[in-house]
Amino acid sequence: MLKISTSNLRGDLTGGLTAGIVALPLALALGVASGLGPMAGLYGAIAVGFFASLFGGTPSQISGPTGPMVVVLAGLFASLSGNVELILTAVVMAGVFQIVFGLLGVGQYIRLVPYPVISGFMSGIGAIIIILQLGRLMGHEPPGGTIGALEYLPQALADINFVTLALGIGTLLIAYKWPAALGKYVPGALAALIIGTLVSLALSVPVLGDIPTGLPSIHWPTFTEGNTFLVLEAAFILAILGAIDSLLTSLVADNMTRTRHDSNRELIGQGIGNTVAGLIGGIAGAGATMRTVVNIRSGGKDRISGMTHALVLLAIVLGLSPLAAKIPHAVLAGILVKVGLDIIDWGYLKRAHTGPRWDFALMALVLGLTVFVDLITAVGVGVVLAALAYVRQVAQLQLEELNQLPEGLDDPEENELLEKAGGKVSIFSFGGPLSFGAAADLGHHVRERVRERSQVLILDFTRVPVVDVSAAMAVETITSDAQAAGRELVICGATANVIKVLDSINTHQANVRMFKTRLEALDCALRIIEDNENNSRGDSKPVNA
Repeated sequence: MLKISTSNLRGDLTGGLTAGIVALPLALALGVASGLGPMAGLYGAIAVGFFASLFGGTPSQISGPTGPMVVVLAGLFASLSGNVELILTAVVMAGVFQIVFGLLGVGQYIRLVPYPVISGFMSGIGAIIIILQLGRLMGHEPPGGTIGALEYLPQALADINFVTLALGIGTLLIAYKWPAALGKYVPGALAALIIGTLVSLALSVPVLGDIPTGLPSIHWPTFTEGNTFLVLEAAFILAILGAIDSLLTSLVADNMTRTRHDSNRELIGQGIGNTVAGLIGGIAGAGATMRTVVNIRSGGKDRISGMTHALVLLAIVLGLSPLAAKIPHAVLAGILVKVGLDIIDWGYLKRAHTGPRWDFALMALVLGLTVFVDLITAVGVGVVLAALAYVRQVAQLQLEELNQLPEGLDDPEENELLEKAGGKVSIFSFGGPLSFGAAADLGHHVRERVRERSQVLILDFTRVPVVDVSAAMAVETITSDAQAAGRELVICGATANVIKVLDSINTHQANVRMFKTRLEALDCALRIIEDNENNSRGDSKPVNA
């Protein structure tokens, strides 16, 4: 149920106003970087910022255009030769995908992406943003795409416009070195934007030019033959990245406010915001970490803060757009370089050499794929490799837990029965969940360790809560091996769920005796051994399971 709290109204209004001022230069810069222009950045910040706050699951979060989303949009802009309607269609569809994700409960799974994968693709996104701005800092307009921008770099270096370079670097330095005491009143990025623009009035440098004012027009989704798959693919990537970006920011907000966000509701809110953004000509957005932190530190805690931030930007659009026309490209490029540098995970990079080498290698691989291939491939490969590595670690632990019990047991009754067996019983105790990771080697380990004199093989499932189909097939292999070797197989301690899986998969299960405790299994094993001895003397007695 939608609730808007007014208990912290003053703090929310202050936080929203401050976040709106911080968001202004970033929205302009990211709009230009996307290829759709500065107003698209502002419209996106307004739509996503307002509706994600109104309907989302993180009350203190500020949403708007972010680096990861802009990287995808810039690539799509180049692929579609600047077809604005198709790009905005991708934004709308991304919002629809996110709403579906939220309704299906996908939010809880997105949070399972391993940290090295997140670190790698975020750092890669930061690198892409910087690479795309290098040409603009030198006074050029490089082609879209990371590879194109890198290939264009030698040409830009051969013809540097030192005025734009100095202006861009100066903007970057102001944004970084702006005194914290002044930052309480004027954020560093906004100060850099104002100072850089004022300085440029005395120079001849490329500027944004005419910017429309007033309310936006509606852009209904359109599809053209041959581009539908490209648009939907870009929309899906935007939806995934926006979801990850937003939920990571939600975790930051949780830590600062000591609250807990609703992942699936947050995805629905982000989806509604992005859908509206695409309809009014805005770029896609997500939860923005820096703006969220600024909001919380300024007193914002509830939905009103994010909605206020959006209304502040709307007021700027309606009244101050002509002033934005004089902002130089080099100034926005300097601000974007700072955005890129802030996205790179320097904290992990500094400590990576002290951690596990595999995690660092995974992060480096994802970073490289992000920069030189594409984001969805990077995340997909990273998650698959991380999952396989985890399965391998778990499988090793499961195999290490496969213990052949010693000659002497702790329980006196069990120990007495085992001694009577005279080495003709082999007991194997499984530990923890049995999964497909360990299944391939399960039968091999049992086959290697079983005693040659054993007439009965006992599998103890007391510590096994669940088994999957692969593990059940491995148990079937152990069963058939035991029968081929003339041994009886006894299973003890299995839960009802484990028995159900074994019964449904193991075709030899009918010949397996099942008991609740190891003591009962040992008692049965002794009777089997006695029966075998009687048979060898010609005096047969049936064994009751």
